[in-house]
Amino acid sequence: MKHPLDEKIFNPSTSPFERICLIVKRLRDPKDGCPWDKEQTHESLTPYVVEEAFEVVEAITHHKDDLKKELGDLLLQVLLHSEIASETATFTIDDVCEAISTKLITRHPHVFGDVDATTSETVLKNWEQIKQQELKAGQSILDGVPTRMPALLRAQRVSEKAARVGFEWATLDDIKDKVIEEIQEFLAEVKEGAPQAKIADEFGDIYFALTQVARRMHLDAESLLHASTDKFTRRFKAMEQRLPKPIKEMTLQELDAIWELVKQEEKSHAKA
Repeated sequence: MKHPLDEKIFNPSTSPFERICLIVKRLRDPKDGCPWDKEQTHESLTPYVVEEAFEVVEAITHHKDDLKKELGDLLLQVLLHSEIASETATFTIDDVCEAISTKLITRHPHVFGDVDATTSETVLKNWEQIKQQELKAGQSILDGVPTRMPALLRAQRVSEKAARVGFEWATLDDIKDKVIEEIQEFLAEVKEGAPQAKIADEFGDIYFALTQVARRMHLDAESLLHASTDKFTRRFKAMEQRLPKPIKEMTLQELDAIWELVKQEEKSHAKA
């Protein structure tokens, strides 16, 4: 026996957005839905939201042909959470759409109102000012930055928000001096044999200061570290392919010589 939703799901006149919403509802049907989908909760789906978001980024960076598919997977997570919430009358996908629509209209008075903003910098400053007006008692302008964000990305976002309200070093040189200061403090603690917790704290300060240099120079610290890690991985694998014997039998000097050869060949190829 067909499910009541099936006819509309397979009706050619059903819009793509309505169809996927109906499919998710069908999968969550308490009686005839999918056993796995029926078991899911907001909490159980949390890892998938993060994973799908990273896969979207991966597609943008390396596999643009997959972007449509990965965006669909991310949209599925939004729809699943919305459907789960609707089952307890908490909110629906329409409420989600209405909430973001209201937010975008409110946060863009230069588009939907009479506020003047001709540069991206002005738009961002206005955005933060509006957000401050929306804050409830006891809330911070930094509360909107998720604590589970990747560390470098979180550091850069936190400092961006602070900078937009005037909490910022005056010049790029000031930030560079801060980086040098943090490195010196770290090395001093290491030299003095400070407790591991203190050394770790100083090392974290170096990371944070470096993200401020990146932000001030309009660089993305998170993406840059990913790129450098990709470069190291690529060169390490190329080195592995050239080893005359198992890597554990190689000396560091022998490995370094092959590593330098790989680097030089990569640079020569890039210039060609």
